[in-house]
Formats: sequence, C-alpha cells, structure tokens
Amino acid sequence: MRVLVAGATGVIGRQLVPLLVSVGHEVVGLARSPRRIEPLREAGATVVYADALDRAALLREVDKARPDAVVHLLTAIPDEMNPRRLMRGFALTNRLRTEGTRNLLDAAANVGARRVVTQGVAFAYDPAGNGPANEDEPLWRNPPRAFAPVLDALRELERLTGDAGGLVLRFGHLYGPGSTFAPDGSMIQQVRQGKMPLVGAGDSVFSFTHAHDAATAIVAALDRDVRGVLNVVDDDPTPIGTWLPELARMIGAPRPKSVPKAIARLAAGGWGVAYLSELRGADNARARLRLDWRPRYLSWRDGFAADLTGTVETSG
Repeated sequence: MRVLVAGATGVIGRQLVPLLVSVGHEVVGLARSPRRIEPLREAGATVVYADALDRAALLREVDKARPDAVVHLLTAIPDEMNPRRLMRGFALTNRLRTEGTRNLLDAAANVGARRVVTQGVAFAYDPAGNGPANEDEPLWRNPPRAFAPVLDALRELERLTGDAGGLVLRFGHLYGPGSTFAPDGSMIQQVRQGKMPLVGAGDSVFSFTHAHDAATAIVAALDRDVRGVLNVVDDDPTPIGTWLPELARMIGAPRPKSVPKAIARLAAGGWGVAYLSELRGADNARARLRLDWRPRYLSWRDGFAADLTGTVETSG
C-alpha cells in the first residue's frame, strides 16, 4: 500500500515511517520544509513538500503522490506550553485540525485514497463520570475557556474524518523520543527543576501513549476496515498524584510540591488548574479488540523507565 504520512517529521511520524517501510508499505512523507527529513529518506520514504493550509499546493502534491491511504498527524504545538497562553499556542494546530484536515481529506478523496487515519486526543473527555472513559462517553461539555477552541477543533477533525469514512485514533499524553517527556524535553526539565507541582489532591488522571505504541496502532489500523474513534492508550490510567512523584524519583528530581488550587490558578490560570486536577483517563479495550493491538508499554512506568533510565521496571 502507498501511504502518505502528513506530519512525518513529528514525534509519532518518526516512529511510524520506519515501521510502515518494514512491513512492506511504500511511504511518502509530507513535510512543510526540508528540516529533519533525512531520517525519513534513510528509512526508505520519499518526501513531498506542501503546507496543509495552502490548499492548492497540497492538492497538487497529493495528486502527484497518488496514495492509497492517508495518515494525518499534523500539529504545531510549541515544545514548551504556557497554560495561560493556550489559545495562542494552539492557534496554528487548531487551523491544521480544521482547515488542514479539510484540505487533506479533499486531496485524499480526489486521488481515490481508500483509507484515512487521523490523530485525536484521549484526554478531552468530560471529567464527570466514573473510571476510564470509553469512546461512547462525551467530550468535555463545559471546558475551561482557554481549552474551548482546542476542543472545537478536535470535534471538527473528528466530524470531517467520520464524513470521509475514516478512523480517528485518540492518543493519550504522548511520550517517547522527541516529546516533552524525552530526557531533554520541557516537561522533564520542569520536573527536574521542581516547577511541576501537584495541584489540590492530585486527582487528574492521565492515560499515556508511547510514540512507538501510537505508531503500531496506526500500522494496525491501515490493515483493517475500522471507522469511527478509538482510544489508543496504555493499560494504566493513573492520577498525577501517583505518576508525578514516581517520575521525579526515576530521574533524581526533588519530590513535587503540593499547591492549593487557588494559588495554582494565579500562576497557571483555569486551564492549568483543570489540566493538573480534573482530567479523566481513557479505556483502550475497544482498540485492543478492533485493531488486535497491544501496547509495548502496558504502563507508563515501563515506558518512562526505558526512555529515561535505560532500564525496565515491571508494572505489575
């Protein structure tokens, strides 16, 4: 199968391209510029250049590539995000998830691509409810004001993908090489510097996804006629009050400080407080069943240990 990967130089794309090549797919990477493309060529992919927001250029390049399948991983999220400037930091990503998705799916339809897979998120479920959320549960009904445009863009991406007969893979908090949780990533640096606090009771539940596990789920999805949305996360949704101190221990950082919500709101705003105190985890049972997929890292404990310390800690 000839697969066009939009966002091939991103965190997931860099894991995905070699996997696709290794299982026999012909891969075309879509990039905006020549930066960071050499690993794609070394992995055996060809590269075409277009900005997904330049409709004419995108239609032209996809027409040249003639893919059988299109994978949409386009984002432009800053390496370090100030929660008080979330709307500004996500403005371009929101456009890529709306205008960019529309352009890319139209281009895919024009060349008769028969499979479309797009990237959603699994941490936008409504916090009301018990236990990890499955795909039938609603997204955040009344999100913090700063998160509302992000959520609107995600909903539009999912609507457009559904109309195209595609599949949205909702990934959890992404970690792995090149991510904010990489050894040189901004999140790890904040933990090392004691700048990542526990807010309130530390109840925000995180479902993590290693970039390699995201990539293997995409490979599985390309081989199956599955549509709709699926949560692609590990088996271990965990409150931040548990995983953050454990992460700090792994990297030899000071134990995170506890901060009341009212104080945290002054520094991080409403979205920052919600992110650190209200998120709900996600359930991956449906992806396991429909994609016959299993994460390499069943728990963030195993993945963090492998990435950050070079060891494997058992999660059981």
